[in-house]
Amino acid sequence: MDWQKWRTLFPVTEKYIYLNHAAVSPISCRTQAAMNAFLVHATHYGFENFDPWFNQIESCRGLVARLIGASTDEIAFTKNTTQGLILAANGIQWQDGDNVIITEAEFPANVYPWWNLKDLGLETRMVAEKDKRILVDDIEAAIDDKTRAVSISHVEFASGFRNDLHQIGEICQTKNLWFVVDAIHSLGVLDLDVKACQIDILVADGHKWLLAPEGAAIFYCNLQKLDLLRNTNVGWASVINESDFLTLNLTQKPNAGRFEEGSYNTVGLCGLQASLSLLLEIGLAKIEQRVWDLTNHLISHLEEKGYRILSPTDHRGERSGIVVFQSDCFSSDYLYRILTHNAVACTNRGGMIRLAPHFYNTYQELDFVSQILP
Repeated sequence: MDWQKWRTLFPVTEKYIYLNHAAVSPISCRTQAAMNAFLVHATHYGFENFDPWFNQIESCRGLVARLIGASTDEIAFTKNTTQGLILAANGIQWQDGDNVIITEAEFPANVYPWWNLKDLGLETRMVAEKDKRILVDDIEAAIDDKTRAVSISHVEFASGFRNDLHQIGEICQTKNLWFVVDAIHSLGVLDLDVKACQIDILVADGHKWLLAPEGAAIFYCNLQKLDLLRNTNVGWASVINESDFLTLNLTQKPNAGRFEEGSYNTVGLCGLQASLSLLLEIGLAKIEQRVWDLTNHLISHLEEKGYRILSPTDHRGERSGIVVFQSDCFSSDYLYRILTHNAVACTNRGGMIRLAPHFYNTYQELDFVSQILP
């Protein structure tokens, strides 16, 4: 694979060693061009001859379905991951005393929508993190006869720990629980099949590993569960006759499009379509292996210099594209100043440094990172 060819699509490399894909990623020239094309059209033509842009949105829907092993009828677009999780939390038809299982390691987007339902009688049970890992046995132990859902990140944002979706999905299927997955830290770098993992709802914005702009997010709902999820965001675009504005009919679409309550973020979805096309052209298996090789290289350097790696380093399926480390000698603030002074984009949080390379990064960049660290 000629990785240098793909690297040329990312001008950010001229200014930064960009290792912050677990935060907000840069976009490629292809993605920029797709968004620019829409903006030029909107500038010169307004809404005239708009069919090509609707076709591009449907093309994007097809690429999402291909990426996660779903059908296009199961894909909707939302403005961000949080909106998708809110749709899930508010849509499940709870009864007083029910509970949902999440973890203590979740990003707030997968906490607050559940906490917000406390007044409706929903208990949120938070499984503890142990040595930066979430044990499937602990998730299962938290489930009782009042549990209705498990909501978890595929990859935990702070540690890079990859949860075992196959095992958790099997537990949820056996116990007839909703299985909700935040995949923002895996889509674009790790293989994920929603059917194989028995996922009911999956959400992810495009601005991390998918290399797309913010505000263009994916919402998947298993078609078999569609009518069981109450749609709390019904709008003019949710219904079957969405273009007939003079005839009122509340019949919702028979697919996930019912969750698209109004106008699209068209420019954002044009960018997402281009980004997905690029990733699928390269191949997810090749990208995953590339990121695996890069993170192995990085971890090896860091361990040689005496840093403690806090993210998973073994081969038990717990690794992701995130590498988190600490020093016993230097504060994370000090290390962060060194890195950012040398134009290394990274994250400093909770006394830890988080690095997250993507396929277009190089071994030479990681060597440089190792050289500048004390």
